[in-house]
Amino acid sequence: MKLSETDVKTKFITPAIKKAGWDIHSQMREEVTFTAGRIIVRGKMTARGKTKRADYILYYKPNIPLAIVEAKDNKHTIGSGMQQALEYSEMLDIPFIFSSNGDGFLFHDKSGTSDKVETEIPMDEFPSPDQLWAKYKQYKGLSEDSSEIVAQDYYDDGSGKAPRYYQYIAINRTIEAIAKGQDRILLVMATGTGKTYTAFQIIWRLWKARKKKRILFLADRNILVDQTKQQDFAPFGDKMTKIQNRTADKSYEIYLSLYQAVTGTEESQNIYKQFSPDFFDLIVIDECHRGSASEASAWKKILDYFSSATHIGLTATPKETNDVSNIAYFGDPVYSYSLKQGINDGFLAPYKVVRIDFDKDLEGYRPEKGKTDKYGQLIDDRIYNQRDFDRNLVIEQRTELVAQKVAEFLKQTNPYDKTIIFCEDIDHAERMRQAITNCLPELVNENHRYVMRITGDNEEGKAELDNFINPESRYPVIATTSKLMTTGVDAKTCKLIVLDQRIQSMTEFKQIIGRGTRVNEEYGKKYFTILDFKKATELFADPDFDGEPVQVFEPGTGPDDNVIPEDEGTEEGTVIDNGEEVPVTDITWDDDEDDEKGRTKFYINDVEVDILSKRVQYLDADGKLITESLQDYAKNNVQKTYASLDDFLRRWNEADKKSAIVDELAEQGIPLEALREEVKNGDAYGVFDLICHVAYGQPPLTRKERAENVKKRNYFAKYEDKAKAVLEGLLDKYADEGLTTLEDKKVLKLAPLNSYGTPIEIVKNVFGGKKPYEEAILELENEIFKQAN
Repeated sequence: MKLSETDVKTKFITPAIKKAGWDIHSQMREEVTFTAGRIIVRGKMTARGKTKRADYILYYKPNIPLAIVEAKDNKHTIGSGMQQALEYSEMLDIPFIFSSNGDGFLFHDKSGTSDKVETEIPMDEFPSPDQLWAKYKQYKGLSEDSSEIVAQDYYDDGSGKAPRYYQYIAINRTIEAIAKGQDRILLVMATGTGKTYTAFQIIWRLWKARKKKRILFLADRNILVDQTKQQDFAPFGDKMTKIQNRTADKSYEIYLSLYQAVTGTEESQNIYKQFSPDFFDLIVIDECHRGSASEASAWKKILDYFSSATHIGLTATPKETNDVSNIAYFGDPVYSYSLKQGINDGFLAPYKVVRIDFDKDLEGYRPEKGKTDKYGQLIDDRIYNQRDFDRNLVIEQRTELVAQKVAEFLKQTNPYDKTIIFCEDIDHAERMRQAITNCLPELVNENHRYVMRITGDNEEGKAELDNFINPESRYPVIATTSKLMTTGVDAKTCKLIVLDQRIQSMTEFKQIIGRGTRVNEEYGKKYFTILDFKKATELFADPDFDGEPVQVFEPGTGPDDNVIPEDEGTEEGTVIDNGEEVPVTDITWDDDEDDEKGRTKFYINDVEVDILSKRVQYLDADGKLITESLQDYAKNNVQKTYASLDDFLRRWNEADKKSAIVDELAEQGIPLEALREEVKNGDAYGVFDLICHVAYGQPPLTRKERAENVKKRNYFAKYEDKAKAVLEGLLDKYADEGLTTLEDKKVLKLAPLNSYGTPIEIVKNVFGGKKPYEEAILELENEIFKQAN
């Protein structure tokens, strides 16, 4: 009863697991942290939320987790840790769960292979690895042959890099499905979660087990193939080749190819037919929501030709429209890992949205009768609205205003933050490049590659794509584009996504947002901003934004039964031109071919455009954008936790560290730093006054006013000279910078406090040790907030 949880683990739980036959070095891991902790954005600063950590995870082999064990000290009951362990098991896809306080184990069996779901077992009857492996095989329906494939190890280069927990699940479910004979498999994983690395581990294990001997990896962008070959697939070495010649070399085992490299309109261009239909055992289709998803696609013929192979589709955005369906071809996903999950786990970057609405976009624009554009073309007399701008009608002042707002944002944050501006078409992307150049001339004069148009028709721009992606390359900083960069561009340090493109397709929207979701802490990329000029971010409110894909296509139905709604025809396959559905050849996507040909476009340069509204939105704790005002949102959420001012004051006064309350509120999705910007004189208030004012209507005091009140009360008189001087210095730091500075010992390294010695010397010599120092800080805080008592 007197032992700590750590002691209970060391003296009772670990020995019981070891006695049952588990190798504690290779089959048992303690204190397993499996999430990174949600990134919480505080103004321009960030912090990490709590990680999820299991006390024990037990493995049959390094790639097969079988059981979770949650430990408690002996003051708790045997089953006290069960509910937490069950939550973890749900996330980790682990079927056997144990809770223990050292007296015994409560065993929860999710496999359905036992008479009871939960049973209590003595400490000396913990099941062996072979016992749980046998139950696991029965649960998964694995035969002896298939279980050998499932048990094949993943690739380990000795660097310590291993799949993340969700990658393990995706890999294992795919391997298990293939081992049991499934030949069409769909994996849905958000952009930035490592689909290609996951695919590599799947291929590696199947290849090493000799279940699949010849494998084809298909993509539709050259950069995707090259990145894959040079990075994730590099361990295949000389067993791998990229198909790029007109003659197929059949001496390799791993093949990578562009669709376009092996197909064409002429029969001689269909290189894939040089291989026999049964040559490949496995085909992995990257970004399978694109051309290969369509029944009418030329690319689909490759998959049909190699129909005897197992096909694995990878995508962040499965396409489900009335004539295109990933689910109809691959079946329901064996696993999905969403953007919301990735942000909650801390593996993906959160975002804030700045939406700017122009008067002409919301009110429309009608030219006066007989008006001509700057080239003398008579402009059609009708009302032009947001769907027309930059496609049918160009208002040059509108483009200039967008560029001006982008430039202002970058100047306020960092003018060298990687930025992608998504435009309506190539012409719009070029005009945007010019407008940005004129808004930031000093930066462009510093290096002409500061802003580049990167579109499929421009070789100079495409040549800079690798530099834009490379975190070590400063230039280009800003890329203007239309279609080329919507997918597969691994821009890890992109911090600003600008939407000046009307987006009606959820698939395309998710792909574009995915350009900003990668985290790169080494280069300071922990979150990103979406600057939206065309209401595209309204799609965040669509229930389908982060939901499971739902099949709407019905195979075998006639074309009249699968009519594409007008707004769905904005991607490859079809485009809408003046209300009519016009087919395009999807295999030219890599060349960024726009639907500009034959479309009349008017250019006017004498119409003023003004901003009607600007709104900043942040992600709340549930991953949804805050749509009410930040003050209303903060008030409602603070009052959910602390129903009254007295409740809040009680918690504040009882807290050993006030910053813990700040962290709690941040984890609830209350962006306190952003709140300061909405509250008049908000920068001058401390967190305490900010919350009391916004949530409970209390008149606030500034930090400086609170500090002056402490000095007036002559509070420091009871301290000796050096301690008094240190505490007065800390009070001044609070007045200038706020509460977190006061509670961080690093502040003792700063002038003038460092004149009294190092932090260790101040704590030990001036205050007599750590405990007296912490008590003095707590007393000082209570004195600062004394008026609240």
